[in-house]
Amino acid sequence: MKSDDEPLDGEPTGEYPATSADDSRVTITGAEMASELVDEAPEIDPATLLPHWTEAPTGQVPIVVAREAASSDDPWSAVPAPAWREGEADWVAHEEQFDASMLAGEERSDDARPWEFALTDEVTEDEPAVEAPRPEPTQVPRTRRRATENPLAGRAVRQSTTSNVTRATTTGIVLAALVFGVFLAGPLPLTVLILVALGFASAEAFAAFRAVGAHPATILGIVAVLTLGVAVYNKGLVVVGAVTALLVIFGFIWYMSAERKIDVLDGLGATIFVYAWVGVLGSYAVAMLSPHTYVDRHGMAYLFGAVALTICNDVGALFVGRWLGRRPLNARLSPNKTVEGAIGATIITLIAGAILLPRVSPWTVTHGVEAAVALSIVVPLGDLFESMVKRTLGLKDLGRLLPGHGGLLDRIDGLLFALPTMYYLLHVLKLS
Repeated sequence: MKSDDEPLDGEPTGEYPATSADDSRVTITGAEMASELVDEAPEIDPATLLPHWTEAPTGQVPIVVAREAASSDDPWSAVPAPAWREGEADWVAHEEQFDASMLAGEERSDDARPWEFALTDEVTEDEPAVEAPRPEPTQVPRTRRRATENPLAGRAVRQSTTSNVTRATTTGIVLAALVFGVFLAGPLPLTVLILVALGFASAEAFAAFRAVGAHPATILGIVAVLTLGVAVYNKGLVVVGAVTALLVIFGFIWYMSAERKIDVLDGLGATIFVYAWVGVLGSYAVAMLSPHTYVDRHGMAYLFGAVALTICNDVGALFVGRWLGRRPLNARLSPNKTVEGAIGATIITLIAGAILLPRVSPWTVTHGVEAAVALSIVVPLGDLFESMVKRTLGLKDLGRLLPGHGGLLDRIDGLLFALPTMYYLLHVLKLS
């Protein structure tokens, strides 16, 4: 590159030549040659040129992003965009875009999927490979019907017995006379009576679960209830944990050896539930009669107090509720139980605790009233609990053993809650 005013030969003079705007110019050597090459180059398509940075954006999508939509002769344009495939449904949704069989070998079937593979034994030259089919997991269908907003909908509801106050009262008097008569016979006959009652009550509960489609281990459950009662009488309540553990273990063996598949959670759950409700709570009656718990037969007096106060509470709730009952105690669980009946039952129970129990040694008036207050709270809870179970199962009564009352469990539901309450109340009051 040179200036036209610069001398070609000689040393530089060191002076700047005087120039003007018209005669001063710069010549780039070789520019003419480059321009000739450009003129000779093929014509460039303006559509392929990037827009100038000063121009407004066109909104066009680059060809890399719009590869699936662009029509081109490029063989790579047929390849679909990447897709994330994690579960089986993802492969089914994209099976039109991706052929999974291309990842398999020649012996792979057309419907094979890349995450499934066959385990083969050692293959010899003479013996071809044998594919081991992958076992499909199976789920045991639930046997018991699912709960709905209306527990009575679609259930095998039993017809309740005819409501007859006279018959119910007669049955109650005969039953109370039988129980108190056995009290006079001694602790051993009374223990036998309690075990028989618990056996019948648990059988009624198991029958109720079977009526709605469940499959409890009835025989195993009844044996567990009776075994617990005998063990508690001989060793005390310390054996509850051991008998419960044995029930769980043998229950697993029971359902494992069943002829057909049964929902083990439903069946074993119903078995353990009835065992805990009837067997464990009822075993406190046997614990009070055990010779290892109380001396001088005081356990019989304490059990008599629990039974007497429970009967007084049930009788007061029945008659006062029929006479003055207006407001339901819990309309959802038991619409026949009223607030007025609960108040009347509490008053009658307190009177029995202050007058009846002190006539039996070692009860006193103070201890009788304290026990009456505690049982006035838990006995209605036990009754409501049984009503909740019946509403859940869609049954009016759990049995028909007692005319006018339903089943035996319908009659001792409150007593099951009263027994452990009385047992531990004796320790709090230091009566034991």
